[in-house]
Amino acid sequence: MPERKRRFVEKLFAEHGGALQRYIYRRIRTKSDAPDLAQEVYVRMLRVSNSEAIRDPQLYLYTVASNLLKEHAIRQQRSASVPELDEATVQERLGDLPPLDTEVGIRQQVERLTAALGLLPARWRTALILQYRHGLTYQQIAARLGVSSSMVKKYLAQGLGRCRRHMARWE
Repeated sequence: MPERKRRFVEKLFAEHGGALQRYIYRRIRTKSDAPDLAQEVYVRMLRVSNSEAIRDPQLYLYTVASNLLKEHAIRQQRSASVPELDEATVQERLGDLPPLDTEVGIRQQVERLTAALGLLPARWRTALILQYRHGLTYQQIAARLGVSSSMVKKYLAQGLGRCRRHMARWE
């Protein structure tokens, strides 16, 4: 990295670093994260390939910070909305099926379906459980899994297809 670029960024942060941290703090309201995010802005400014082409360095600095804050907000939102969906939790939820003491045939079908679900990849199984057991929409499932709605549709189609094939072998 050229010394000139480093001096440019250091001077910019010497002049605007405190104001930048206050700007970041006002938007995230987490005082402990503000210095870390300001440091990330500093690193991103160092990565700019042609710092001489920047016409308004202060405006550019705040634009970089604004983009970083948007990314930070998205990460925070995703981490807050994504449930812990590990293998044990999914298996535990599958084990919570209601008792079906009335008919042996229905109980066997449930056992077969549970076995079929157990053979599915975790994301397929989770998507099926979230839709059919918890009644979530494609968009809600997508948000929880961190994928697109079209990917959820694929998970559901593939999971249902495999479950149907597995159940058909038992008939």
